[in-house]
Amino acid sequence: MDWRKRAQTLGDVVYFSYRPFQEVRQVETVFVWDLDKTYLDTKFETLKGLFQTFFEKPTEKKNVPGTAVLVKSLEDFWKKKHFGRDLPLYFVTASPPQLEPKIIEKLRYDGVKPFGLFCKDNLQNLKPKRFWRLMLQIGFKLQALLELRTHLSESVEQFLFGDDSESDAVIYSLYSDICSRRLDRSEIREILKAFHVLGDQIEVILDLQSKIPVHDPARKIYINLEADTDAEYYLKFGRRVLPTFNSFQIAMDLYQEKMLSIEHVVAVAKDLMENYGAIVDEMEQSLDGMIRRQVLGAPVVQELLKVLKENHIISDDFQPSVEPPEISQEPMEPSSEKEVLPPPHLRFEGVFEPWVPERIDYLQDYR
Repeated sequence: MDWRKRAQTLGDVVYFSYRPFQEVRQVETVFVWDLDKTYLDTKFETLKGLFQTFFEKPTEKKNVPGTAVLVKSLEDFWKKKHFGRDLPLYFVTASPPQLEPKIIEKLRYDGVKPFGLFCKDNLQNLKPKRFWRLMLQIGFKLQALLELRTHLSESVEQFLFGDDSESDAVIYSLYSDICSRRLDRSEIREILKAFHVLGDQIEVILDLQSKIPVHDPARKIYINLEADTDAEYYLKFGRRVLPTFNSFQIAMDLYQEKMLSIEHVVAVAKDLMENYGAIVDEMEQSLDGMIRRQVLGAPVVQELLKVLKENHIISDDFQPSVEPPEISQEPMEPSSEKEVLPPPHLRFEGVFEPWVPERIDYLQDYR
């Protein structure tokens, strides 16, 4: 069947929905995963890469190490917690909608059944005067996120997964600011123009904003450092944005967020070691890096140390290079209407960086 008959299309954003609207509307937590370089090792940013992606068989598409087990672990935990219901998972990809059947076949091969998929109608850009549009992802992804937001419940929370090759930290943070109205419309226009978002897409984005409630849905933002960006760059986006070097680090934080069990963390770690060649030293560095960056609190670290040693993920004599922060017992009140406080289990003693900055300087890139 022609993909146009199965999808909703607005500009270059193509949405395939696999669940009834009423089911989607009732879900209070949603996971949004950037498919390219965050779940799959996709190369689409050049004409050669786009054609290679187009002709790959589903079984030839390679996962970012650990992601298949990580998503299946999220699904398993969710089903146990929500009486067998499927994980509310959406993917966003710059791959063209003609690839949707292959993408879904690959995801099913991994045991993943998404609620929906957003594609970019990129084949229309295969013209000499439009090649430059192949790499314009900010407007596309932002519009896709806002379209999805119009389908979700008013108070929904979203866990957002991206990478550092396409400015996903900018996209997700800007999405959060647009939803919460931390930026006025003139500021949004200025920022989007600076990122080369086309005028008609800017109008679509602003129209979508008018259709959604004033509510910040972004609970947590994970950025896979595919291009090896310095993790300190992401400090300007606040503690809610977590840059990670591998799926093991994501799994540890999701355990702290009570979205995975500790057995799932072990499963992701073992997948990296048994199928992708990770060694004990690398796993110890990953754990220690999360502690040094004050991402993991002391109670979670103590639990992880015990179980990871028992499963030979880290050595018996491993000790963190610094003490992890304790959970603060002091009550916190926002100092202004715009201040967003971290969840209580992430309010650490001695950690004062903002959870979400009141203003993010989107136009100055300090990388």
